[in-house]
Amino acid sequence: MNRPPWLERLAAGESGWCLRANRVCRGGHLRAYFAAISRLGDGVFWYGLMAAMIVVDGFDGLVASAHLAATGVIALTMYKLLKRWTRRPRPFASDRRIRAWVAPLDEFSFPSGHTLHAVAFSLVATAHYPALGWLLASFTASVAASRVVLGLHYPSDVLAASAIGVVLAMLSLRLGSALSMLA
Repeated sequence: MNRPPWLERLAAGESGWCLRANRVCRGGHLRAYFAAISRLGDGVFWYGLMAAMIVVDGFDGLVASAHLAATGVIALTMYKLLKRWTRRPRPFASDRRIRAWVAPLDEFSFPSGHTLHAVAFSLVATAHYPALGWLLASFTASVAASRVVLGLHYPSDVLAASAIGVVLAMLSLRLGSALSMLA
């Protein structure tokens, strides 16, 4: 597949960024941290958060968890469709100098599903529970960084996923607000 020259330049520049970020994980402690964050970002953290919301806040926690789940289903559908459409190879598949420090969940790179979910979930959860903002913001930033550092995504995959996550969360919050006004 022939790519336009500007896209080739972007890919080459991003490979350099990915390679530098990927070298951070040569040491065991940072690799373990980012691998753990990435694993939590697979869904474990979010499922635990939704369960905690229900346990701590009862019906209101259930409403917030249902909102997160609905947002998650839409995010999952969006990122799977985008990956099938773009079919962008992962950095480690395109540049043999970049190591995948953990196994990817699927074949393609664009966009980062972990980042898209983390951004969307964090914004929706923080709208329901503002006190969680500091925790969710730092976790989301770590998830986004982990995807590049672990050799699984390009920076543009993470940035695009962040933008998609923001738009999705804002639409979800507006729809949730509209629905609550009808009730």
